[in-house]
Amino acid sequence: MDAVNDVVKVSLEGYEAESVVADAVNEEEVDLSRRAQWLRAAVLGANDGLVSTASLMMGIGAVKDDAKAMLLSGFAGLVAGACSMAIGEFVSVYSQVDIEVAVRKRREKQRAAATMEEQLGKLPSPVQAAAASALAFSVGAVVPLLAAGFIGSYRLRLEVVVAAASAALVVFGCAGAALGRAPKVRSCARVVVGGWAAMAVTFGLMRFVGAKAL
Repeated sequence: MDAVNDVVKVSLEGYEAESVVADAVNEEEVDLSRRAQWLRAAVLGANDGLVSTASLMMGIGAVKDDAKAMLLSGFAGLVAGACSMAIGEFVSVYSQVDIEVAVRKRREKQRAAATMEEQLGKLPSPVQAAAASALAFSVGAVVPLLAAGFIGSYRLRLEVVVAAASAALVVFGCAGAALGRAPKVRSCARVVVGGWAAMAVTFGLMRFVGAKAL
């Protein structure tokens, strides 16, 4: 009988140890998942800043060969886009926080205040989300600005903007694929082709509008 009890005790201890390890693994997976979501959002924000600013500069370059006008338009796009991303992310995350707080309060009315505060402390920060989005957008937008900032030749300036944007799109595509565990070649091709399409459409439409209106 004692031997049976010992076996049962060892089994229970082994089960508890496995449970502790499983809980630790699950918590680590959750943390990694949250971190991956933030990193993926940052990559997408940088990609958005790159494509938007490069397309804007290409559009201005389609109707004016003035380097100053092209750079000013790119800088204006950087500032406006970063502010728009920050405000949009702040409003979006704040709305999400309000909803989660309301849901948790309804579910946890009987819990202690300390437990509630601990749970609320795990909610996403709207200010951090806004800052991260603005920073990510700005990082992407700086690429075409720096590429075109020191080139006087009109044609060469456009080519350098496209080349720099393409190289950055490859980097962002690989980063997004790695975070999402997706095929890198397919992801990079999709991101690069999408960026090219955005720049080509903007350039073509502005060239058409400029030829008709100016």
